[in-house]
Amino acid sequence: MRKLPRVLVVEDEPAIAELIAVNLRHNGFAPTVVFDGEAAQREVDSVLPDVVLLDWMLPGESGVALAKRWRQQERMKTVPLIMLTARTEESDKVQGLDAGADDYVTKPFSTQELLARIRAVLRRRAPEVVNDAVQLGELSLDAATYRVTLKGQELKVGPTEFKLLHYLMKHPERVHTRGSLLDRIWGDHVFIEERTVDVHVKRLRESLGAAGAMIETVRGAGYRITAHPQALKAKNDATPA
Repeated sequence: MRKLPRVLVVEDEPAIAELIAVNLRHNGFAPTVVFDGEAAQREVDSVLPDVVLLDWMLPGESGVALAKRWRQQERMKTVPLIMLTARTEESDKVQGLDAGADDYVTKPFSTQELLARIRAVLRRRAPEVVNDAVQLGELSLDAATYRVTLKGQELKVGPTEFKLLHYLMKHPERVHTRGSLLDRIWGDHVFIEERTVDVHVKRLRESLGAAGAMIETVRGAGYRITAHPQALKAKNDATPA
């Protein structure tokens, strides 16, 4: 029997939680509903979900605080998080994404849109269908083993960041617009704001450590990855012969 994707619903409004759970069950998912962060932590400690729907406003610890804490836990680092909230300001969305959320859905939302977002993050979490390995400078990515290494040292990279890095390394030295990256990484059928790309690029740079400078921002255009970043060039040029 096919294993149904496990969805942990962390929502303190019972009516909304039940509506989400019913629609998930009818569409091939196995939902578990909890109403606060403490219960959510017990669930992830017991059985790791495939995706989490996380309400921003929870009693006690907020969804944003919970997301930040989970992203610091090895067990929850790569589990997709979708933030649910009535907050619509861009600054709120950025805060949620910066906290570690992979996507952001504002209330009220259609169940079809929510289901599409869940399927999208699950697709992004799945390993690449290719088994190639790419290298750029001292940075290596092996899609078959799902590993990223710098000078032979393995780096921890989240699922969306892995896919983003894979695409950039396959197309080095080119400038990629935010729109084109959205289409390639998230898919043109998913409704996500371009600002989301900036958040994931920031997260990827942090994961890459010293190699983060290889991903350059091209003002007014987008991003590119290069084996010879401008920051390193400038440093070398300033070094006396």
